[in-house]
Amino acid sequence: MSEATTQIELVLGGARSGKSSYAESIAKASGKPVVYIATAEVRDEEMAQRVALHKAQRPAQWQVIEAPLALSQALKEHSKPDNCILVDCLTLWLSNALFGTAEGETGHAWSAVKAAFLQTLSELPGQVLLVSNEVGCGVVPMGEISRRYVDEAGWLHQAIAAQVAKVTLVTAGLPLTLKGASS
Repeated sequence: MSEATTQIELVLGGARSGKSSYAESIAKASGKPVVYIATAEVRDEEMAQRVALHKAQRPAQWQVIEAPLALSQALKEHSKPDNCILVDCLTLWLSNALFGTAEGETGHAWSAVKAAFLQTLSELPGQVLLVSNEVGCGVVPMGEISRRYVDEAGWLHQAIAAQVAKVTLVTAGLPLTLKGASS
């Protein structure tokens, strides 16, 4: 990946930390056409309300692509040198990939999906903002499934952070640059 042509930023934060708002402000400031890739699946009324809130906050001219599982494919299809892709969020995509979707799909083996995603990131031509929940700051979960999810999210974040130009942690709406130049 050439950082001169590809600008990828990983934006991490806890629930309601302001990470999505931060990433949206970066996308707006880019001055480029924005493609918003949503990974959420609406499975209940509370999630429908969350999605509706996100939709209301986004500029109407942003193109929205729903990719609860096929994130690598969506990135390949929509990333261009002159646009900005905003993916919100990786942890929902991870959950979909690990545990299936509302339609009962189980997805492929996570290690292959993750490897393909990391390879895709190295090939993208434009600006990409990846939003994800930092779930590893709490206590170790008691259940096996929860522990696997936290482990996989942490390993995914580490792998992405190792190859992207910038990593930002957002807490209480305040961005802290962990890697790369400050905005």
